[in-house]
Amino acid sequence: MSLADRVGALRDRITRACEAGNRNPGGIELLPVSKKQPLALIQEAAALGFTRFGENYVQEGADKAAALPNLAFVLLGPLQRNKAKPALQHFAEIQSLDRPELAERLRHLAEELQVVRPVWIQVDLWNEATKLGGCAEADLPALIQALGDDPRLPLRGLMAIPPPEDEAAFAQLAGLRERLQQDLGRPLRLSMGMSADLEAAIAAGSDQIRIGTAFFGERVYAR
Repeated sequence: MSLADRVGALRDRITRACEAGNRNPGGIELLPVSKKQPLALIQEAAALGFTRFGENYVQEGADKAAALPNLAFVLLGPLQRNKAKPALQHFAEIQSLDRPELAERLRHLAEELQVVRPVWIQVDLWNEATKLGGCAEADLPALIQALGDDPRLPLRGLMAIPPPEDEAAFAQLAGLRERLQQDLGRPLRLSMGMSADLEAAIAAGSDQIRIGTAFFGERVYAR
């Protein structure tokens, strides 16, 4: 199947899910996850109208951002403090903010570099942080306080990687988003759902789905 065919199939699924949930398909962002994908395939996706791509590793994403300066790359993977500077230099957004000390480091560097980088808080409601990263609900107030409404790091929303086949996870995340929106007095976007469960994520209110293999095809790893 060609890239255009895979994209068409995904868009059809998104449209059907939105119709079932009385949502506007135009309000759902399909974010291609380009980890380990070649530049040529990313450029092919760009020719289909995609301008934003998710990456899991700072160095790989930085290299791609340098090679494809007309595109924007979003950091999805865990971020160590010692890689915070190149992350701010090369990524358009950071979706894996998960602890106050990282927020403080990013604030200092954003001021030093004179850059504005939207951030998303990666949340973990299922004690998965040791494997995937994420901020527990109880720790969110401290993390938000560390961000301090800094205009250089505007808070865009919440990102999560729920446990597979946990049917209640998306509703839990939607409820957390509602509580935070009330506390903060402003809207927040929600990034959840991948190829296997995008319909359930959209039904629960996701604004962004992150798709890798179902978008690009199987990755070919160097031997």
